[in-house]
Amino acid sequence: MVEWFLIGAGAGVVVSIVVGRWIVRRGVSRLRAAERRARVAERMAEVGAMTRGLAHEIKNPLSTIGLNTQLLGELIDEASLDDEDRARASRRVQALSKEVERLRDVLTDFLEYAGEVRLVARRVDLNEVASEIADFYMPQASKEGVRLRPDLAPGTLQAELDVALVKQAALNLLLNATQAMHGQTDRTRELIIRTRRDGDQVQLHVIDTGPGMDDETVERLFTPYFTTKKGGSGLGLPTARRLVDAHGGR
Repeated sequence: MVEWFLIGAGAGVVVSIVVGRWIVRRGVSRLRAAERRARVAERMAEVGAMTRGLAHEIKNPLSTIGLNTQLLGELIDEASLDDEDRARASRRVQALSKEVERLRDVLTDFLEYAGEVRLVARRVDLNEVASEIADFYMPQASKEGVRLRPDLAPGTLQAELDVALVKQAALNLLLNATQAMHGQTDRTRELIIRTRRDGDQVQLHVIDTGPGMDDETVERLFTPYFTTKKGGSGLGLPTARRLVDAHGGR
């Protein structure tokens, strides 16, 4: 079983990972965390500047390819071809369209990871945010045959958060957890969205009943483009980590 949780205290957020009964805490002192965030911010600013030009150079021809692929499909439908040739040509156009869409997704994921994170934090009830996350993801969980269960702490859990970014981070964790349980038949597939209070901290947990991770996977978990899933971008968890870091997380 894997458990992820975001912990907030004031404007700060911490991300931790529980694998079985072992807790891997990504925590450093406030000074070291601030230094690391400054280094990351500087590096990401440089990457972001380059990606703006890169995105422009890629998106325009990619859109042109996508449009022309669509037109090619229409021409094939209208062409004087026998059924076998038409079917073969259509399959190739469909394959090309899928690759164009995949490249669009890769570009979107990359820009999301490398782009500048700007916080618009406000004081909110974490329970309310968790409920909204659960309501939003419930249809996707049901579609995947996964039971989604909110487990909220009593009362209100006040924290200074950028709600949109916290939801984005949580969604990345939920998607990763759902994928980890794909095809699992030896146990119930369940996701739990849990909130808790721990002293002056509030916590948001995302828990799944998947098989867990080995030590090597845990070590490389937040490395960009590292993935154990077929077709995975390897940027979902690093992006979630960046969003936590942007909140002053440890």
